[in-house]
Amino acid sequence: MNDPFFHPAPAPLTLGEVAALAGAAVPGEAAAVRTISGVASLEEAGPTDLTFVDGARNVPALRETRAGACFVTERFASHVPEGTVALRVGKPHMAFVAVARRLYEASLRPASMFGQAGVASGAMVHPLARLEAEVTVDPGAVIGPGAEIGGGTVIGSGAVIGAGVRIGRNCAIGAGATLQHALVGDRVIVHPGARIGQDGFGYVGGAKGHAKVPQIARVILQDDVEIGASTAIDRGGLRDTVIGEGTKIDNLVQIAHNVVIGRHCIVVSQTGIAGSATLGDFVMLGGQVGVIGHVRIGDGARIAATSNVKDDVPPGVEWGGSPAKPMRDWFREVMAVQRLGRGEIAGRRGEQQGQ
Repeated sequence: MNDPFFHPAPAPLTLGEVAALAGAAVPGEAAAVRTISGVASLEEAGPTDLTFVDGARNVPALRETRAGACFVTERFASHVPEGTVALRVGKPHMAFVAVARRLYEASLRPASMFGQAGVASGAMVHPLARLEAEVTVDPGAVIGPGAEIGGGTVIGSGAVIGAGVRIGRNCAIGAGATLQHALVGDRVIVHPGARIGQDGFGYVGGAKGHAKVPQIARVILQDDVEIGASTAIDRGGLRDTVIGEGTKIDNLVQIAHNVVIGRHCIVVSQTGIAGSATLGDFVMLGGQVGVIGHVRIGDGARIAATSNVKDDVPPGVEWGGSPAKPMRDWFREVMAVQRLGRGEIAGRRGEQQGQ
């Protein structure tokens, strides 16, 4: 069996072009005309690969690298081995990503898994659906009546686009994803198996059991949103569930009805956000964070992984713990518990009482 590489080989770039993309200076004319045709880690890079160093922990690997060129800060430039061109920049990882995006542009957005443009013969598109030119629909996808899909969008195999759903241009809807009661902007990526727009979890208890509350609002995904695989976003009950422009949501996230997430937020895997919570712009939630209903998290706030947010969070702060609190308070509590576990606190109290 051969060993396939799933991304097309990129057109090589000269180190002069690489430096221009990253704002770095190339040492010497001879180095400027050398070419780079791939990216790799320090350990695996070869003479035509580009790599980077982002901290002191990588210095041993840097000394042994065989890379053709390496983005590096001035602090670590002296460790770059002979044969590797040092490209000095202030932020090596950002520079590396800028070049990698140019080399592997096709990897930034999922393509048709069937490898075919247009509507495949095995797809089911309702006659009342409206598809612009250059929409790709893979076999097994279903598009319901009144759905509208913009040009350049790819609908993966087994995906289901419900009645009346609107999807903008240059989007990618992954295999097996389902979208209903949803409005989707341009350049949105929904990864395989995501569930968008199903009814939220709403019931009213009574003597005869639980009465289901109608969920009559929508999900709105604004431009440049990315939704991870197997993430679920419920439609709103009385107000729309909204995911703001540029927000990136990881795999296996649950977002309940009426949640509003601002622009350019990051929500990491296994996070759960309960109904009617509101996140401002540029909020970051670490993995496995729990946010209870109706909480408000201010612009730019950061919540540490595994934290439980039960109170409103001010803008621009860093909180952590369960329940979440300012990071300094959380660390103080953690240290106190550790000292208690070691018997230090009890010992000190005994000494004080003895005095």
